Amino acid sequence: MLPFVFLFFLLCCNSLAPVVHSLNAEGSVLLTLKQSLTDPQGSMSNWNSSDENPCSWNGITCKDQTVVSISIPKRKLYGSLPSSLGSLSQLRHVNFRSNKLFGNLPAQLFQAQGLQSLVLYGNSFSGSVPTEIQNLRYLQTLDLSQNFFNGSLPAAIVQCKRLKTLVLSQNNFTGPLSDRFGTGLVSLERLDLSFNQFNGSIPSDLGNLSSLQGTVDLSHNHFSGSIPTSLGNLPEKVYIDLTYNNLSGPIPQNGALMNRGPTAFIGNPGLCGPPLKNSCGSDTPSATSPSSFPFIPDNYPPQGGNVSIGGEKSKGLSKGAVVGIVVGDIIGICLLGLLFSFCYSRVCGFNQDLDENGVSKGRKGSKECFCFRKDESEALSDNNVEQYDLVPLDSHVTFDLDELLKASAFVLGKSGIGIMYKVVLEDGLALAVRRLGEGGSQRFKEFQTEVEAIGKLRHPNIATLRAYYWSVDEKLLIYDYIPNGSLDTAIHGKAGIVTFTPLSWSYRLKIMKGTAKGLVYLHEFSPKKYVHGDLKPSNILLGHNMEPHISDFGVGRLANIAGGSPTLQSNRVAVEKVQGRQKSMSSEVTANVLGNGYQAPEALKMVKPSQKWDVYSYGVILLEMITGRSSIVQVGNSEMDLVQWIQFCIEEKKPLLEVLDPYLAEDADREEEIIGVLKIAMACVHNSPEKRPTMRHVLDALDRLTISSD
Repeated sequence: MLPFVFLFFLLCCNSLAPVVHSLNAEGSVLLTLKQSLTDPQGSMSNWNSSDENPCSWNGITCKDQTVVSISIPKRKLYGSLPSSLGSLSQLRHVNFRSNKLFGNLPAQLFQAQGLQSLVLYGNSFSGSVPTEIQNLRYLQTLDLSQNFFNGSLPAAIVQCKRLKTLVLSQNNFTGPLSDRFGTGLVSLERLDLSFNQFNGSIPSDLGNLSSLQGTVDLSHNHFSGSIPTSLGNLPEKVYIDLTYNNLSGPIPQNGALMNRGPTAFIGNPGLCGPPLKNSCGSDTPSATSPSSFPFIPDNYPPQGGNVSIGGEKSKGLSKGAVVGIVVGDIIGICLLGLLFSFCYSRVCGFNQDLDENGVSKGRKGSKECFCFRKDESEALSDNNVEQYDLVPLDSHVTFDLDELLKASAFVLGKSGIGIMYKVVLEDGLALAVRRLGEGGSQRFKEFQTEVEAIGKLRHPNIATLRAYYWSVDEKLLIYDYIPNGSLDTAIHGKAGIVTFTPLSWSYRLKIMKGTAKGLVYLHEFSPKKYVHGDLKPSNILLGHNMEPHISDFGVGRLANIAGGSPTLQSNRVAVEKVQGRQKSMSSEVTANVLGNGYQAPEALKMVKPSQKWDVYSYGVILLEMITGRSSIVQVGNSEMDLVQWIQFCIEEKKPLLEVLDPYLAEDADREEEIIGVLKIAMACVHNSPEKRPTMRHVLDALDRLTISSD
């Protein structure tokens, strides 16, 4: 009887126990993916082995309880892809764009033969593309751009006959394209092979791709030989970008190749015929490598003429108009100087001894003021906005308004968006204080929202805003003081100062990379994915160890709110006025020559700056650091912007040493690095915004370039 009782008890216990499910095979495969990756943002936090299947997991899509899609973009995933992913037999879509994945692309991944899209752009994958890609007969989208892939593109890719999008830009692919490229990939709608090292001739059957749209981008490669006449068979709305290759011979004048401007063909010294200026005579120069970067000949442009656009001479302003403008400017500056002197003496009527640097040694009397304070008699009326105290934006701010106003101060510089002072508190702490101006509109709430958002930005390569002050008649921004001046001074020296210690190439690389890191932070990791909008060497400040700090971010916007006059806006207005008088100049030349040289060509057409503006400005700064030239170059009696000048240099095939800043002559053994940075700079200043790389990929390229020297 006892055994029966025991059996009955055992059955009862089993009936009360919870039912335990085991994870299915597909879930187990995905867990190997999770285990191979570092996931700082917890995007795979709900991938649990206790689940019955993975269909409820973040980034996973199922159909009929079977995994058909893995999509985890922009989550900072770090690691490599496991080969087991290929065992997901019904997998259709894979998207890991904009992460930090690395390593080779596993050949086993292509065992998932139903794969329709593979999007891996913006990672650090390397190695070659496996020939097994030919198994993907249903593949429609392949985007491997902005990685480190190398080797040749497998000829077997032409077996992917359903392929509509092929984007391989910004990698290290080499070798020629398959002879059957155009006849095999007949469904292609988008083709971008730019910024690689493809070589050989352009396949003649490329003209068979009748479904192509937008831009066919073969730029920045090593394609050689002549341009196939068959390219003219492409749809006429397609823009064919062949810039910066080794192409030679006459440019075919048919179909999609007709009526194109020279910008589609520059960087190919061996090309001739319309729309280029060099004719197809017997002395046509042979194609050379785009890695030799040159200088403008002494006789360019022709003597006695201005820079010509489209072969027509720009007349410019008359001599009388120029004289009138100069006289008007001088009178205006004098009036402003008198006004400033009057206001200074009225506001800060105190006696103080100055040392040899113009810094106050001390003050007499307790009521003497710092230059920011008005007379006590000018108290605020009840109808005005309340006068606010100093508002700290950082827990480390220990000084108050009274200490700030009593501090020693001298002017660091003046611009269209206020005066900058160096302020030294009694305890020795040095600060930089920007005075946005007196009076102006009373949009305090808007100002407060904007300035406090900027105050939250924290990055080693961004100048830190520590506090601010607002009143009806005063607006101040308080920053850390950066001791080694601006990049502009470090490159070109300071006016009137004979002694000058030039920057070595190593320091320049450090500044380039630090500035890129700061921009990556602004563009991708700041709360609002900010745009600087007015980047130039004068607002890149250098710290104790020559580390760069991007300054003036958001100041134009704050000055506008406070009633100021942002520099960028005033530049654009000035350019638009001049454009009305000089119709013969192209918009890009006008924007840069008459602007500050750092503004992107599209700045005249758009009101709101974009991140690609910053990329362009950064590219100009790289060119300036390489050449030692200012952003506006004097050529004979004319001026042109640095980007144009370098482009003409490339066409003239002058040696690198002639392009370099003379102070870099001792670093000539770093030629490979310098040429690499020059190529990065030229990518950044591409005339088309969408062709410019992101700052993150600029930084990746710089890291790759310098990894051996770090």
